[in-house]
Amino acid sequence: MPGSRSRRTRLSALRPASFGARPTGERLARIRRSPQFVAGQFRNPVQTRQLLDGSALPMARTQLSREGRLRRAPVGRIPVVSPTAELAVPPASGLRLTWLGHSTVLAEIDGRRVLFDPVWGERCSPFTWAGPKRMHPMPVELAELDPVDAVVISHDHYDHLDMPTIQALIRTGAVFVVPLGVGADLEFWGVPAERITELDWHEATRVGDLTLTATPAQHFCGRGLRGPQHTLWASWVVAGPGHRIFHSGDTGYFPGFAEIGAAHGPFDATMIQIGAYSEFWPDIHMDPAEGVRSHLDLQGGAPTGVLLPIHWGTFNLAPHPWAEPAEWTLSAGRKAGVTTVHPRPGEPFEPAEPPAGYPWWRAIAVPPVHGWPAWPPVAPPAVEADLAADR
Repeated sequence: MPGSRSRRTRLSALRPASFGARPTGERLARIRRSPQFVAGQFRNPVQTRQLLDGSALPMARTQLSREGRLRRAPVGRIPVVSPTAELAVPPASGLRLTWLGHSTVLAEIDGRRVLFDPVWGERCSPFTWAGPKRMHPMPVELAELDPVDAVVISHDHYDHLDMPTIQALIRTGAVFVVPLGVGADLEFWGVPAERITELDWHEATRVGDLTLTATPAQHFCGRGLRGPQHTLWASWVVAGPGHRIFHSGDTGYFPGFAEIGAAHGPFDATMIQIGAYSEFWPDIHMDPAEGVRSHLDLQGGAPTGVLLPIHWGTFNLAPHPWAEPAEWTLSAGRKAGVTTVHPRPGEPFEPAEPPAGYPWWRAIAVPPVHGWPAWPPVAPPAVEADLAADR
């Protein structure tokens, strides 16, 4: 009816471009053929709860408590490191990782540069004036970052898929490798269709000498007012002639990690989501102990390779204290014999020679009731000087 079309046109005009676009045509047909697409939407292999029943009121009380608010943000500036000079020189070992905050990681692997879940936006939100705001600046301006070969997206949530960042990366000539359905957003934002590769779980593509494989994750999607789960979520394996790495995206703990490790591991480094967990949504995000367990699963049960904790310290997305994910991962890793690396945002490192860990976050976090555990009694002088300058 004419009136209905007019209303739809008005609503479309009010719809932010950052909401993205719905998959249509052959893209939608391919989605419907996916083994993960059941009864009109993507599903995890097992039933997964996004939020526990009856948890809304307790969750609100926790979020609004005075003590909780004090602990969910740093009490000083988070120290960031400009990686520009170090990134100008190729990694000696052939593999270098630079955590830029949250889940954004630049991986230099066997002569190629892969950028995971790039978010340079000030807020992880469809709006510039509302939503979780970043707690530290990006260590490097996007315009100053040397071109990358591939941009890899784990899923379509705003803290992993940022429209302005994607549009800025078009100029680099990179290819975009994404889960099924996410290509609709990228095309809508101006990414040429020939530079987008969409993969289902267990599918792979090549970028030079690298093989990029979409692997399962236990999560969900959601952007704008789409309704059903019409875009897939994934973890990622990147394998080159000399090295292998894994990026978890967002996920709950599930048996699939061992299967991924058996098929694609072991890994020189894993980038594991260990933040934004809660008792109110236990199925879709891992806590640090589960993150360490997933690393062991991926390595066939052996404490080999290094674990880089991601998805913490940048956006306030859960009730836990902001620094708790790093502290808990440090403790869980030591108990399990797993080497965890805790760089400041922007601080590159090579997994072949992982740097000595130092809990830099303690200087700017409200300490727990019983104080911090002993670790090491004296900070490395250079780190201590940097922290003092940032207080």
